[in-house]
Amino acid sequence: MLLVMIIFLLLLVLGMPLAFCVGISSFMYIVLDPSVPLAVGVQKMISATQSFPLLAVPFFVMAGNLMNECGITRRLIRLATVLTGHLIGGLAHVSVVLSALMGGVSGSAVSDVAMESRLLGPSMIKQGYSKGYTAAVIGLSSLITATIPPGLGLILYGLTGEVSIGRLFIAGLIPGILMTFILMGVVYLTAKKKGLQPVNARPPKFREVIHELKDSIWALLFPFILIVGIRFGIFTPSEAGAFAVVYAMVIGFFVYKELTLKKLLIAIENSVKDNAMIMLIIACSGIFGYAIITERVPQIMAASMTGLTSNPVILLGIILLFLLVVGMFMEATVNVLLLTPIFLPIVQSVGVDPVHFGILMMTLVTMGGMTPPVGVAMYTACSLLDCPTESYVKESIPFVTAIILEVIILALFPQIVLWLPNLVYGG
Repeated sequence: MLLVMIIFLLLLVLGMPLAFCVGISSFMYIVLDPSVPLAVGVQKMISATQSFPLLAVPFFVMAGNLMNECGITRRLIRLATVLTGHLIGGLAHVSVVLSALMGGVSGSAVSDVAMESRLLGPSMIKQGYSKGYTAAVIGLSSLITATIPPGLGLILYGLTGEVSIGRLFIAGLIPGILMTFILMGVVYLTAKKKGLQPVNARPPKFREVIHELKDSIWALLFPFILIVGIRFGIFTPSEAGAFAVVYAMVIGFFVYKELTLKKLLIAIENSVKDNAMIMLIIACSGIFGYAIITERVPQIMAASMTGLTSNPVILLGIILLFLLVVGMFMEATVNVLLLTPIFLPIVQSVGVDPVHFGILMMTLVTMGGMTPPVGVAMYTACSLLDCPTESYVKESIPFVTAIILEVIILALFPQIVLWLPNLVYGG
């Protein structure tokens, strides 16, 4: 297993795509074990994708791309502008609120960053925002999509760790809303220091808010329909994904009437690309899962970690610190698929709730995509806004600090995460 990890790190340093790093290094485990037929590697790759609940992922990816093409994004931007445009640093607040609203639509931080960099970024720079500050606000606010349902990471964590996806969806609401207000507070303080002005001259009138809410109601209802449907057994998470696709097409074709055949084909093309990448990672992680189970890695790590301390808070802190560091070097999807089977049994052995751990884990590994050295969301924002990475890193420090403080609060007070799912599903 040590040789497998050395090969993995070597390929990672050489810049090979993560899916191939995982696949090649894991397959070497089988090659080096003469007692295991090579066909087992192929079988494990195929079996990793042969899961009915896994259908939720391609369905939700497709639904998110459809909603981006059918006019929902534009309406949510208008709503966010009306709600927060009068505040100091108005467009930065719009970015944060839009990420919270888009969390219920795209479910992907990178998609959110790409969309906001194209639509909001030029306006922010034109209003006098520096490129570094613009990229940092857009990049770090996209982290809200990690917990607001239907986050794709939560689905993968639930499938990998056999944790209720319905509970995870509901558990992500309060942390996601809390993160929204915390980031808005950071925006207010930093924008005031920079002398950034509101985008609207006055607070919105009640009728203006109601008008924009009515115009965006179908997008705002979407995550709540999913949660209610899953909670009351109307559909499973996989069926909810299929419902989401149908819902997006009905809204696009018949309600907003902005989804054309051309836009539908663009959404399908983007979905094929996104799903191909995700499924390749899932397939390659199937071999890795076989290797860690065969080598009893979870049991060995659990014994060594609990040998250091039996205090659940300290043990959880050690694991979260590890996830924070690893998240900076590997994409969130890979981290969830590889590390959930290792760390979930450890935290459960000391009494940490798997839903509580899932929210903390997804926040940290997703934030890794917004930090150097290999953050995909960071490079997406910087490339689309033509922003130097150094400027982004400098401006992102207050936002990263605030998010880490939130994770510490959530770790120390698990009822903030668990109160709502326990209320809905029972303790």
